[in-house]
Amino acid sequence: MSQTVAPLTSTPERLFPTLTLAQIARIGAHGQVCATGQGEVLFEPGGQSVPFFVITAGRIAVDQPSDRGDLVFAVLGAGQFTGEVSLLSGRRALARGRVTEAGEVIALDREHLLALVQTDAELGEIILRAFILRRVELIAQGRGGATLCCSAPTTARQRCGSRSF
Repeated sequence: MSQTVAPLTSTPERLFPTLTLAQIARIGAHGQVCATGQGEVLFEPGGQSVPFFVITAGRIAVDQPSDRGDLVFAVLGAGQFTGEVSLLSGRRALARGRVTEAGEVIALDREHLLALVQTDAELGEIILRAFILRRVELIAQGRGGATLCCSAPTTARQRCGSRSF
């Protein structure tokens, strides 16, 4: 099966920042260190409860498989991390994460990731900015799932009654 690299509308450094050793150590306090083997699939599109992974060694390709070939979004290395907004909201994964070079990751489940971004302002800003930009990138490429737009403000009021929020 062929692979195509997705063109990016944002800079790779903003979409896939590299964390410092001190930042990785702070994340490590919330997660579990796991060895990874080449070819191992860490998450699949449609997967529920997908962990957040910080790569400490090795490489992970993040792609979307299709019958026309895999669309590769990024190949992440040491200091980089997986995930996008779906991870925070508990929605299903939109991409696949496959180990292309054996190594090691720090894995955090959703609850530990939420606690981290709420208690560590610096890491929260880095992670949330990357997650939002990644989702915007997926939407720009037509691969971000459904996007709901509503131009009639009265529609929401009609469904919710005339309550004030």
